[in-house]
Amino acid sequence: MASIKQKKELAEAQKSVVHETIQYPTEPFTETDMLLQWNKFAVKLEEKGQMIMHSLMTINNPKLEGTKIKHELPNEGTKLEFEEAKKEILGYLRGMLHNHDIEIELIVNEKMENKRAFTPQDKFNRMNEINPNLELLRKTFDLDV
Repeated sequence: MASIKQKKELAEAQKSVVHETIQYPTEPFTETDMLLQWNKFAVKLEEKGQMIMHSLMTINNPKLEGTKIKHELPNEGTKLEFEEAKKEILGYLRGMLHNHDIEIELIVNEKMENKRAFTPQDKFNRMNEINPNLELLRKTFDLDV
């Protein structure tokens, strides 16, 4: 009888407990902020020896649409590999950008071309695509590539 009474008291006590709703931060951020944190996390992966994930994160720059990060990958296999680390990446980005509404959408693009630059000329051409003023700077100061 005592145990039944204890169970009823415990049930009553649990009913009276008020569960607080936690408000996670949802601060605004820019695509530049996101890319900075994205690349910092990629470097951390590289330092840990996770070269495949590092290369998947740096294969191209993800695009930001609201709080959704869209990242293109070259095939389904790389998408599956990325999915395994997605939770860790999201946790890092949400914490560093102070926004818990962030999501990552992975898009498979079989025709995606690799935008890696290996030679100094390739690197310059790639940077010049991003910022055409680089060519003006090179000409103004008569710089070599």
